[in-house]
Amino acid sequence: MNFILKNVKLSFLALFICVGFTACDEEDDFQFEDDVITTPEPDPDPDPDPDPTDDGSTETNTIIDFAEANGFTSLVAAVEAAGLTEELSGDTEYTVFAPDNDAFQALLDSNDEWNALEDIDADLLTQVLMNHVQAGSIMSSDLETGYISSSAEVMIGEDTVNPSLYINVDGDVMINGVAMVTNADNEVDNGVVHAVDAVIGLPDITTFATADPNFSTLAEALTSAELVETLQGEGPFTVFAPTNDAFQALLDSNDDWSALTDIDADLLSSVLTYHVVSGNNTSGGLTDGMTVTTVQGQDLTINIADGDYTITDASGGTSDILEEFVDVQATNGVIHAIDMVLLPDTSGDDD
Repeated sequence: MNFILKNVKLSFLALFICVGFTACDEEDDFQFEDDVITTPEPDPDPDPDPDPTDDGSTETNTIIDFAEANGFTSLVAAVEAAGLTEELSGDTEYTVFAPDNDAFQALLDSNDEWNALEDIDADLLTQVLMNHVQAGSIMSSDLETGYISSSAEVMIGEDTVNPSLYINVDGDVMINGVAMVTNADNEVDNGVVHAVDAVIGLPDITTFATADPNFSTLAEALTSAELVETLQGEGPFTVFAPTNDAFQALLDSNDDWSALTDIDADLLSSVLTYHVVSGNNTSGGLTDGMTVTTVQGQDLTINIADGDYTITDASGGTSDILEEFVDVQATNGVIHAIDMVLLPDTSGDDD
């Protein structure tokens, strides 16, 4: 037995010596330095691939990728012209209401000076595009009728404001009364895309009077009193906007009034301008006991109690500012909805 073990040990020793001398014959595998064997550092991987697909490429599906892949060529060109490609291709999540090519053509057709996207002022184009963008991913099932703020930024005086968007989900999803969602809930790596059939322009005061069905009587009254053009002007204006129910209460207060057309034109104009104040007076700038002078010339008094806002008019009437319709932001002013029509003091007027 000892003889066998001795022969096995000798065989392993011979094998070790043989292998050792054979390995040393190959250059750069082992080196002797001061009787110490060292090995060279391994070469780094010459072609690392963190996450390849089957064809060797790394695919993404960003907002821009979706637009390119689905024929939104005008949108892609507009985003590139506005310098927003990198932003909408990044990691930040956005909800985008994406106008189709026909929508952009209709935009160009609306202005005789616009034959191509390059004809539109770059800053204007940028803000119009950002008016289609919301922070975060909002699926269509999460949309509710009401107002949200867009990502556009416009200057009113020295203040930067984000215009509102009016979303109406009663039936087809409509934005600002002009754009209908035609293809919803296209999820991408950095958000969600809802295709729309019109470009959503930057809103003025009359945009919301027209788009929001709660203000349909106000829109009718503004048209009748020929004040639409005024409220489409530069402003800025603060409009305390009576709802339809408020106007109905006004009509019910006089047996001779069945419709707005029954109200004397000068009186109607005076009443409407009594709801307009110069400046962009958001709710944060209103204070208890504050007096504001209207375009009509008489004053209104703001009252705040326990977070509720009311307005007292010159005739002693009081109207509530409706919380769900406060700070509706346009590019030329702000709207606060109220539940009663404000009446100026007419006691000194001639019969």
